[in-house]
Amino acid sequence: MNIENTKAQMRKGVLEFCILSVLKDKEAYTSEILDTLKNAKLLVVEGTVYPLLTRLKNDGLLSYRWEESLSGPPRKYYGLTEIGHTFLNELNGTWTELSDAVNLITTKKQ
Repeated sequence: MNIENTKAQMRKGVLEFCILSVLKDKEAYTSEILDTLKNAKLLVVEGTVYPLLTRLKNDGLLSYRWEESLSGPPRKYYGLTEIGHTFLNELNGTWTELSDAVNLITTKKQ
């Protein structure tokens, strides 16, 4: 069994939740989102994030706007839609329940 594959699957499972959480209070462009995830030790690559952002936008959870940049091409800033905020609130509740259950099971004395 490949432990790295299992760890990658666990990270992938929470990536959508983490991206929505990054955008909870402010808009951000992709590089900022990636930096936040990397600083939290959630190892991701651009090739994973770009399709996910597109899917979240197509699902109505994110909106975006273009902004000119002084240091290069225009940047696409993503933000949560009203539906995105509602969806994130639901995910927060689910995460709390799941985290509590996993902690209960994994820390239980035998």
